[in-house]
Amino acid sequence: MTTPTPAGRPGIVVLVSGSGTNLQALLDAPDLGCDVVAVGADRDGIEGLRRAERAGIPTFVCRVGDHPSRADWDLALAAELAGYRPAVVVSAGFMKILGPAVLGGHRVVNTHPALLPSFPGAHAVRDALAHGVRVTGCTCHWVDAGVDTGPIIDQRAVRVEEGDTEESLHERIKVLERDMLVDVVRALAAGWKAEPDAG
Repeated sequence: MTTPTPAGRPGIVVLVSGSGTNLQALLDAPDLGCDVVAVGADRDGIEGLRRAERAGIPTFVCRVGDHPSRADWDLALAAELAGYRPAVVVSAGFMKILGPAVLGGHRVVNTHPALLPSFPGAHAVRDALAHGVRVTGCTCHWVDAGVDTGPIIDQRAVRVEEGDTEESLHERIKVLERDMLVDVVRALAAGWKAEPDAG
């Protein structure tokens, strides 16, 4: 069961690994319909955590290297998440593959900088350019046990322009990715409001 926030709205936990621009888009979004109750990371000292701290949001760090095995890390992360009882976990630039402990206990949404199922994995923008596609984009999907293989929730298209570099193309994708994530979370929150309280 999800615990409502003090404002009586569903809570979400956002996982980050870097600058946290997707997180900031959620924090800045009007009428999101839910609250970011915690921000987690897989490493210290990143801007994503600082964004959360400036917004007064609790943070936690769960490093793979602090645990005897990847499975132990997955269990520890699942325990951290469970403490906040989120309606959904948002993987927003979180550069770790989530395991069965997390996925068995939580619904997780992820964004990816390509039009899945094309170009899964960590180098999607580079791979799209190398393949010579004229249109790429971003995808929001449910996370499953595969790598970027879960059910697609939404997609946005971006044209590849002459002279694009990996960096220039990725920057244009990120603009749509942030808007898409906000729209998806807002739509999910509207659905949660429509559900009867599980009590």
